[in-house]
Amino acid sequence: MQPLIFIKKAAVGEFGKLPAERTAEELVNYGIVNIDKPKGPTSHQTSDYVKKIFHLSKAGHSGTLDPGVTGVQPIALGKATRITQFLLTAPKEYVCLMHLHQQVAEETIREAIQKFIGKIRQRPPVKSAVKRVERTREIYEFEILEIKGKDVLFRVKCQAGTYIRVLCHKIGEELGVGAHMAELRRTQAGPFTEQDNLVTLNDLQDAYHFYKEENNSKLLFHCIQPIENALKHISKCWLLDTTLKSVSHGRDVAIPGISKLENFRKGEIVAVMTLKEELVAIGEATMSAVEINTQQKGIAVKVKKVFMEPL
Repeated sequence: MQPLIFIKKAAVGEFGKLPAERTAEELVNYGIVNIDKPKGPTSHQTSDYVKKIFHLSKAGHSGTLDPGVTGVQPIALGKATRITQFLLTAPKEYVCLMHLHQQVAEETIREAIQKFIGKIRQRPPVKSAVKRVERTREIYEFEILEIKGKDVLFRVKCQAGTYIRVLCHKIGEELGVGAHMAELRRTQAGPFTEQDNLVTLNDLQDAYHFYKEENNSKLLFHCIQPIENALKHISKCWLLDTTLKSVSHGRDVAIPGISKLENFRKGEIVAVMTLKEELVAIGEATMSAVEINTQQKGIAVKVKKVFMEPL
């Protein structure tokens, strides 16, 4: 179900360019690649490989995967790197192979799994990038795909920062037999999935070669997505052209400058867009969409990061 959109002022945007009309060069410096991270390198090393392929000064990933974990690893290029901090908190989905240390009846396993849906308490593992303090995380979906002997294949959708290795260990404790994570693949990170232009590092190398050496950018356009594709999970408001200049210079979004908006809550992170669907900035709503739609003045969104070049 799509969020309700409030129309304050109907208008057609004249400024800027549709994301789909960006050139190959623009995408290389301001886009996102949905990398199928291989087993072996760290997330940081994978991001560094992408940076070297495109000869960029910076590239950034949106959440760490252990060297042995494969799958969806969105990496932002060049000026788009700043978007990664807003993807870090997006939900993640994994497919995991858990190995039980003793065989357990299937019904018992399914009953135990149900106890881990909802809010759980976790302490990060010893080898982690965060402080080892117990914290609450939420499991949104937990589905057993197959059970074969001591091996349990499951899919889990969870809050960012959930450790699947720890989850397997806790399930083993609940069953009283012990368990460990044998294999793990991330299948979704925020709006990016395995079905969403997932590409390999080799794909990127080939795409850049054809673009530079043979003047063929077709594969490059397949591999690199506009930065706006990272915003599918974030509520939005759209600005009138007359407001773009001030917001592109870092000014907060005032109610009179808004053309239309989705139904967001006060305190929610909001993507500020042009009427041509370009990302202008990301900020925090200082009032709800309902309040904005019923008032004539005031600051609606406090800008945190500006992405559009100053006009």
